[in-house]
Amino acid sequence: MLIIAYSCRMVMNKVIAFSSFSIMKKPYGDPVVAGFEALTPPVFKVAENAEGFIARAKEIDDFEHLGNFERDWGKWGKFAVPNYYDGGFTIAEETRAGTLSIWENIQSVYNFTYSGLHGRAFKQRHKWFREIDYPTHVIWWIEREEIPTWKESVKRYDSLHKRGPTSFSFNFSSPFDAQGNSLPNLYDGS
Repeated sequence: MLIIAYSCRMVMNKVIAFSSFSIMKKPYGDPVVAGFEALTPPVFKVAENAEGFIARAKEIDDFEHLGNFERDWGKWGKFAVPNYYDGGFTIAEETRAGTLSIWENIQSVYNFTYSGLHGRAFKQRHKWFREIDYPTHVIWWIEREEIPTWKESVKRYDSLHKRGPTSFSFNFSSPFDAQGNSLPNLYDGS
């Protein structure tokens, strides 16, 4: 009985770190990506109210004239992107769209991703984003009190791209539980 209770406590102390990353067809402010930009604030609001949502990386400064690479992200660390990003690094040239968040479990972030407002926006992604041969999301388990960093997410993307899904970094198609055991595919092909 003690072993089961200890095991359950260990699992309850683990939560999901989730990062999404895509490369837009044009920089922010271009009419080609205007639909994406218009949906971003309401999608973030829906995420923050979604079941299982804990927190997301947000800039802690008021300097909207600065790009993400120049802004202060507080405990989430300096903004970083996977090495396959080939866009600009100033606000006028940025073509990356990325998020970093914490969720109670894999199912919660999956439900948010593929349903509701985000699900509808996700189905339109081909209007705004380039097709890339790299992971567009990565998931890993963290301790409940831990804050993942942008730099850590880059390591997880690199691992997922080079080694495929492992308990270190995985995706919805090949998820793992907090103990490192493989789970069934969650992805429905949407």
